[in-house]
Amino acid sequence: METEGGGEARITVRHTERYAEFIEESCCSKFMGPNPSLARFVYGLIFLATNLLAWAVRDYGRTTLSDLKRLKGCKGARDCLGTEGVLRISFGCFIFFFTMFLTTVGSRKLNEPRDSWHCGWWPAKIILWIATMTLPFVVPSAFIQLYGEIAHIGAGIFLVIQLISVVSFITWLNDCCYSERYANRCRLQFLILSVAAHFTSILGIVLMYIWYAPKPSCKLNIFFITWTLVLIQVTTFVSVHSKIKAGFLAPGLMGMYLVFMCWCAVRSEPRTEICNKKADAATKSDWLTITSFVIALLAIVIATFSAGVDSRSFQFKKKQTQSEDDVPYGYGFFHFVFAMGAMYFGMLFIGWNMHHTMKKWTMDVGWTSTWVRIVNEWLAACFYIWMLVVPLIWKNGWRPEST
Repeated sequence: METEGGGEARITVRHTERYAEFIEESCCSKFMGPNPSLARFVYGLIFLATNLLAWAVRDYGRTTLSDLKRLKGCKGARDCLGTEGVLRISFGCFIFFFTMFLTTVGSRKLNEPRDSWHCGWWPAKIILWIATMTLPFVVPSAFIQLYGEIAHIGAGIFLVIQLISVVSFITWLNDCCYSERYANRCRLQFLILSVAAHFTSILGIVLMYIWYAPKPSCKLNIFFITWTLVLIQVTTFVSVHSKIKAGFLAPGLMGMYLVFMCWCAVRSEPRTEICNKKADAATKSDWLTITSFVIALLAIVIATFSAGVDSRSFQFKKKQTQSEDDVPYGYGFFHFVFAMGAMYFGMLFIGWNMHHTMKKWTMDVGWTSTWVRIVNEWLAACFYIWMLVVPLIWKNGWRPEST
């Protein structure tokens, strides 16, 4: 009996060990355990869910959430919905990610407490998210109005972070393509890509003239589009200058980005403008308008996500080597970008104007939105030229003294 009992015990232990090995190696374990790569996607989904909640409150909240008038700080349902409702959701999202920023900033190594908090504890963070989504609806309206003013600054910070990230990626891709490793093997492919990028930029300029400047009286749109063409020529000239020799790929990609920013600006003009031929179609809630809205919503999430994981572009002192136990991206910076992104999507949903009424399935419409986009485009061109010129300035003896 003792032998049989001992055999059963050994079998039980063996089964337990196999089960433990299976759990350790399974994808479920990788999903539930600390995983920085997976965690950032979960935060992206939380951010997307918050955007959808803000859209639902703005477009459909007045008819479905009339009980909000019972909450403290709400002077009737109308004050907690519409534009102010978007700001309340934006404020809650900001609180959530800013709290995550404060609790993860300075993380350097894996398997430390802040790493475990960033990559795990999802039930606690879901509860935290629900609490931060609820709390702003009991805050007085005056405080939400103040937050709306501050959100302009946070949204501007996010736009600067975004353009730095995009321009840094373009210059990095250009340097990678023209490196010794790929320059000779993929010369034809890079040439085709450069030509395609420049052709797309010029095509975008022509289409904008047709769609948004059909008459000589559309002076402002003509100025915006023409100045974009000038910026493309300037960035190309600086890139191919004999002292810089950055090639044609980077200015081609940069030209596409500038054209995209200009297009976003002119399409953000009020729908009553006769210079906008797309205005009539945009005011109807048809499939094209809905599709454009969905794409714009996803673009917000993707832009926030991509900028958040690009912390290395904002390091003043680059690390030469990275240990295996170093975090793959800056957790604090990641959450800071999402916190600024919360303010940014709040501004997009209300057209950067707290007293502006947005129509259903629209986003980022109004003269304030137009000028924000245009100024962002100009800053992007200046930053790109600065990144090309500053190494030349430092080489000629203007490098700042090291402390």
